[in-house]
Amino acid sequence: MAMKTSRETAPPGHPAPSADSPVGSRAAKRPHGLTDHRPVPCGAPLVPPSVREPYLPESGRRGRGALTNKSGRYEPQSRELVDDGWDNLEEVPALKTHVTEESARHIITRNSSPDIPFDRSINAYRGCEHGCVYCFARPTHAYMGLSPGLDFESKLFAKPNAAQLLEKELAKPGYEVAPIAMGTNTDPYQPIEQRYRITRSILEVLSAYNHPVTILTKSARIVCDIDILSSLAERNLVRVALSVTTLDAKLARALEPRASTPARRIEAIKLLSDAGIPVGAMIAPIIPALNDMEIEKLLTGVSYAGARDANFVILRLPLEIRDIFVEWLNEHAPDKASRVMSLIRQMRGGKDYDSKWGERQAGTGPYAWQIARRFEIQSKKLGLGYRSRDGVALDCSQFRVPGRGKQLALL
Repeated sequence: MAMKTSRETAPPGHPAPSADSPVGSRAAKRPHGLTDHRPVPCGAPLVPPSVREPYLPESGRRGRGALTNKSGRYEPQSRELVDDGWDNLEEVPALKTHVTEESARHIITRNSSPDIPFDRSINAYRGCEHGCVYCFARPTHAYMGLSPGLDFESKLFAKPNAAQLLEKELAKPGYEVAPIAMGTNTDPYQPIEQRYRITRSILEVLSAYNHPVTILTKSARIVCDIDILSSLAERNLVRVALSVTTLDAKLARALEPRASTPARRIEAIKLLSDAGIPVGAMIAPIIPALNDMEIEKLLTGVSYAGARDANFVILRLPLEIRDIFVEWLNEHAPDKASRVMSLIRQMRGGKDYDSKWGERQAGTGPYAWQIARRFEIQSKKLGLGYRSRDGVALDCSQFRVPGRGKQLALL
């Protein structure tokens, strides 16, 4: 095994279809060949396996989503795995998760995006061990000089001082209260939360000062905080949503290797609902020809579990995610790869991705319209509301400024 260095990185070619490799099973072992460094335009013909770059062997990425670990887009050089002819690619040890504690300078992130329903958010962690191959947060790891591939799910950053920073920022003069969103970038209940409990410490601060919060997660670990969430719910200060991508455990294992299983997420919805916590579902991402046939079943499942509302997002492939996802298709669903990418382009104006406001979440064109109509019809049939339109507003009037009560007591 050797590391090849190059001044340019070309995206991997689209996978050639195979009639005998079902979704969720490993494709036949491919020969390790040279890496093709010629630029491949969007929609180009499939690249033959003989010029495809070798993936990190399964022994080295067991329980991971991405197949490769290419250098980030800001690096002056590109490094990638190549076969040096010594037949030792299968000897790569399994990747271990490494967590770096960082001392953050601020914790509330602001945004002015016109197509999302919040203007501020908190991310307790950078990177996410869930390893969802489609995660739109992957490109942010390039800002750290790391790869959006395997680095994103194995080299994580925790912010132990998040709760202290939050209390200080809430106490700043002129702070105007509005719901804080958690889980909008990386999952607040990913596995390392069990050790660091940063998300819980943030919720404790928000609860102490009656600050509203919304939470999105793929983890059933959220039920560990039912005590705090129930208290917030009694004061109309919290909304929770579980993200459910598929009911097929085999497909979920390949797409989201370290996230909770679909059954556990559905169970978490029921437990939260039974505890009186307003809970909804995010059916995301919807991937054409891979999980879009499950829309009605997914909505039925979350509705019966107690979800009050639901929403969806079409698969997004910005920056490095496009290559990472195509590699995943080549490995796990080679027989459907061409069809999946063709439908994605039909919903993105002929491109792999379009970041236009208002269209990046739902796509455009007949196929995107069909998905939206199916979602709307089934939601109405089940009595599910749309979170962005029908949700009851959280109460911002109860907010207490940190430290103000102590100052009055001194008087």
